[in-house]
Amino acid sequence: MSTVEHKKNAPKSLKIGIITVSTTRTLADDKSGNWINKRAKKEGHEVVFHQVVPDDIEAITTTLLDVIHDHNPHAVLLTGGTGLSAKDVTIEAVRPMFIKEITAFGPLFTQLSFEDIDSAALLSRATAGIIDKTIVFCMPGSIKACKLACKELIFPELGHMVKHVYDN
Repeated sequence: MSTVEHKKNAPKSLKIGIITVSTTRTLADDKSGNWINKRAKKEGHEVVFHQVVPDDIEAITTTLLDVIHDHNPHAVLLTGGTGLSAKDVTIEAVRPMFIKEITAFGPLFTQLSFEDIDSAALLSRATAGIIDKTIVFCMPGSIKACKLACKELIFPELGHMVKHVYDN
């Protein structure tokens, strides 16, 4: 089956969870998470969860697993905690739980970022993978990075990806 046929037969409305990783933000001032929430709804998806959690491996892991098991989303989008500082632990919390890693997401995001922010794209450790049957994306916390990842990579392919995960 061609990519066009796969996309044509892919689900159009999905359940989405959003987790913002930050020790300084709240839901009220979570620009990136709130933008993702609005964009997901604009794309026709249902946001089943949106919360801010601290930069802490246990908090991230517990929240992510609770979201997956309690809300059964097709995808969870995490924003924040993907940089190089000691407090950035999103990748360390999430990557060990992947049953499959979506290895193209990080390099494609970096390539698009490089076109926009030049060599500073090296600082991002964006990644994606699958936990149970939920597709999980980890992206930087900046609004610009979230818009780039969501508009150019995540939302254009999400239904197609879900179709593959659930057709197994």
